[in-house]
Amino acid sequence: MKEILEKYHQSHLLTFYKELNNQEKDQLEREISQIDFEQINKLYQNNNNQNKENQEITPIQSYKSLPEYEDLGKESVINGEYALITMAGGQGTRLGFSGPKGCFVLPIVNKSLFEIQCDSLKKISKKTNVYINWYIMTSKDNYQASVDFFIKNNYFDYPQDKIKFFVQDELPIVDLQGKILLDKKYSICMGPNGHGGIFSFLEREGILEELKIKQIKWIFIGGIDNVLLPVDQFDLIGFAIKNNFLAVSKTIDKAYPQEKVGVFCKKNNRINVIEYFEMTEEMNNQVDEQGKLIYKDAHILCNLFNIEVLEQVKNKPLNYRAALKKVNYLDLEGNYQIPEKENAYKFESFLFDAFSYVDNVGLLEAKREEIFAPIKNKEGVDSPETALNLYLNYHKNKVD
Repeated sequence: MKEILEKYHQSHLLTFYKELNNQEKDQLEREISQIDFEQINKLYQNNNNQNKENQEITPIQSYKSLPEYEDLGKESVINGEYALITMAGGQGTRLGFSGPKGCFVLPIVNKSLFEIQCDSLKKISKKTNVYINWYIMTSKDNYQASVDFFIKNNYFDYPQDKIKFFVQDELPIVDLQGKILLDKKYSICMGPNGHGGIFSFLEREGILEELKIKQIKWIFIGGIDNVLLPVDQFDLIGFAIKNNFLAVSKTIDKAYPQEKVGVFCKKNNRINVIEYFEMTEEMNNQVDEQGKLIYKDAHILCNLFNIEVLEQVKNKPLNYRAALKKVNYLDLEGNYQIPEKENAYKFESFLFDAFSYVDNVGLLEAKREEIFAPIKNKEGVDSPETALNLYLNYHKNKVD
């Protein structure tokens, strides 16, 4: 173990080893043994370099919805071909809430984000007489709290056997010099590896095989923090079936050129998403003959994949990005540090990179006010207040 740590310049992880009891030593040794140091070293060296200079970025076409899509998709759901994966690994820290973000209760509505999404699933059941299989991706930190929350709330009266929780993979967090950070004297700072890791995880944990046994054809993957995210994706499924797309996504127009959202595009003629911080000012403001933004199709984590895609990309390498973050850590003097500015890199992959492996991908246009009300901040833009207003306005005149 010492030789490996010396080879990759990570010997500091053993700084407090002699102070530890046997149980603590075992934990530290176990955590160290599970790290792929070669991978971490490469990720740090790449340091968010995605070879952008070699990428040709071009716009992409999106499509309008047609009435027939709804019926086609509903038929597929009735036939038991649809499942939902909700990404709920986030904590509510930025909202001033100490628990999992999915447990956060939307004011006035007085329902948690988990319950709001479950209500949508129950509406599908009323329409189709089918209970959808619901897979919930948590983080290591919020797994037990999320499960306990469902137990406490009697699974929101949804069949317990249709709900399955799983834990997102993690990677070590490194400082600006590439040194892996300690969380405790006997424990390493770890962070979720991004939602792109979901494909290899589903294969490794047997969930992909489970989906195939249940004859699931379409898997919708969305986030927990968008209170308007429709999980009854009849039209999106129908859109995919009608046009023989294996992967599809709902998209909305950017609200304004500098909005901080990823945008669908083609990278080297393959569909992908370009992050807002990767876009030049020229790209942000480029318009067509009608004066509409050319790079306008925002990625809002509303994606549907055919089971064939999950099978196809399960072992494919996805790009990792190095996200600069503020991370609390234990320094080598044994003092716990709470930094005031960004001090570390978290390595994350994103599921939209899977689109680049699929030949036939389609984008379906949606109205922002009907599908997008995210909760990301305590106040201001994308806060509980703005999400609540959007939620109430949408449901005011909606008839299910």
